[in-house]
Amino acid sequence: MQTPSFPHESATLTLDGPAGPLELGVDLPDGDAAPRPIIAVICHPLSTEGGSMHNKVVTMVSRALRDLGITTVRFNFRGVGASAGIYDNGEGEGDDLRAVANWVRSQRPDNTLWLAGFSFGAYVSLRAAAALQPQALISIAPPVGRRTWDFSQVQPPSNWLVVQGDADEIVDAQGVYQWLESLENPPQLVRMPDTSHFFHRKLIDLRGAIQHEVRRWLPDSSS
Repeated sequence: MQTPSFPHESATLTLDGPAGPLELGVDLPDGDAAPRPIIAVICHPLSTEGGSMHNKVVTMVSRALRDLGITTVRFNFRGVGASAGIYDNGEGEGDDLRAVANWVRSQRPDNTLWLAGFSFGAYVSLRAAAALQPQALISIAPPVGRRTWDFSQVQPPSNWLVVQGDADEIVDAQGVYQWLESLENPPQLVRMPDTSHFFHRKLIDLRGAIQHEVRRWLPDSSS
């Protein structure tokens, strides 16, 4: 498969991944936002529970960043949508993320890489952070406490934001807070009261929280 070029307008692409074709959605900044030299790769929630790059939280994270002039790349993990392969409990999905990030860096070497992930996608992006060395990482409802997913060796960057709903019915919010308090270098944390796992009726609040917290990481945030 021929390696696709990075598009000059929003588009859906197919990339040659470790398990076969990977489906990508590239979204350029919205409206009047001046484009910034940043590309954020966003990881979706659990494949076996219907997670995909079209998940509402994933698309809202993309919207929040594009409003700030950031280009985003959403993609389907193996076995989802037009991406080949089968679910691999985070191992193969980490390989998928690395393939997408490497493509971004090869196509846009002068751009800074950010990573973001929701739920299972937060786990995958956290695990990949040590190897990929993103300039920033956004973790939405990281599924801490799940026996099959080990968070003990993650190495997030110093620019790290965690957003967690207090009324999360899938992820143990208190477990997330206790884990973060145990870290030597904890992240910026936004706790959202009365907020469920999928941020029902809170998606606009999520967009505002992300934008408020990450502005300080932008190249011209002091202007």
